[in-house]
Amino acid sequence: MQTNRRVLLQGTAASLVFAPAVMRVTRAGAAEYTFKMANNSPESHPLTIRMREAAANILKESDGKVDIQMFPNNQLGSDTDMLSQLRSGALEFFTLSGLILATLVPAASINGIGFAWSGYDKVWPAMDGELGAYVRAQIAKANLHAFEKMWDNGFRQITSSTRVIKAPEDLQGFKIRVPASPLWTSMFKAFDASPMTINFAEVYSALQTKVAEGQENPLALIDSAKLYEVQKYLARTNHMWDGFWLLANGKVWKSIPDDVKALISRNVNASAVAEREDIAKLNGSLESALTAKGLTFNSVDMGAFRGKLQAAGFFKEWKGKYGNEAWAILEKYAGSIS
Repeated sequence: MQTNRRVLLQGTAASLVFAPAVMRVTRAGAAEYTFKMANNSPESHPLTIRMREAAANILKESDGKVDIQMFPNNQLGSDTDMLSQLRSGALEFFTLSGLILATLVPAASINGIGFAWSGYDKVWPAMDGELGAYVRAQIAKANLHAFEKMWDNGFRQITSSTRVIKAPEDLQGFKIRVPASPLWTSMFKAFDASPMTINFAEVYSALQTKVAEGQENPLALIDSAKLYEVQKYLARTNHMWDGFWLLANGKVWKSIPDDVKALISRNVNASAVAEREDIAKLNGSLESALTAKGLTFNSVDMGAFRGKLQAAGFFKEWKGKYGNEAWAILEKYAGSIS
């Protein structure tokens, strides 16, 4: 009986994870609406902490009627797995980098153009303004809903276990892990590196076994994922700014009453803004913390890297892919890029 009960419970749990969304928008017990929200970030990352905060506030403010269950740290699979689940309705909410979403919505990666941004004073006006609105409109065409406030991932830095990266030439032949995004692959090929696509869940082991020599991520993720344990050097390249869109399945979102939509939107947007502040505070202290954990930091001449991309035709290629309208909006905020 105990064995049969355990099998039954395991089967029930699996059905809850992969059942269609319409089966999990329930009116049983205290909760009228039960949803799943997932991400690829560790438990200690500000993204996960603030997403849990939003879910708790929604549950409290709805008097227990709206229950959003959290599944962080790739519990439901890789980014590509979870995007597939979101599109099918097996998952209602998911945070995803716009650069990875670009495999479905090409315009979503435009914020990640290499060396486009000089700082957050340019990023947030763009993503909260016309550029973000443009991208969200493109996302909506893919039957997904993107919330108004983008979550911060951060400016990305290159790490290595084999060499110090100071100039573009140092990337020649460098085996660097990149996410599943054409923009990342294109940029590092322009640097004559050897980019390899590996989902984040496998990054630590790929670095540990030297399948990849290096990777690139913001400081907060390098710290929370303990990548400093398998890397020696960090170059302050700030080569891309990357953020997370909180996405909802379009069909499910349309089926939710307006008052519930407003409750969810208000709380997730507020937590997104708070998470941005968390990342900003962390960025002020993480260099010293990561240095103490064994990483050696060095600065680079960012103009040399940008010049290499220019000479390789990188900016011209991607302007053509995004189109003049999107590129003009980008340059309105970031300044002249090409």
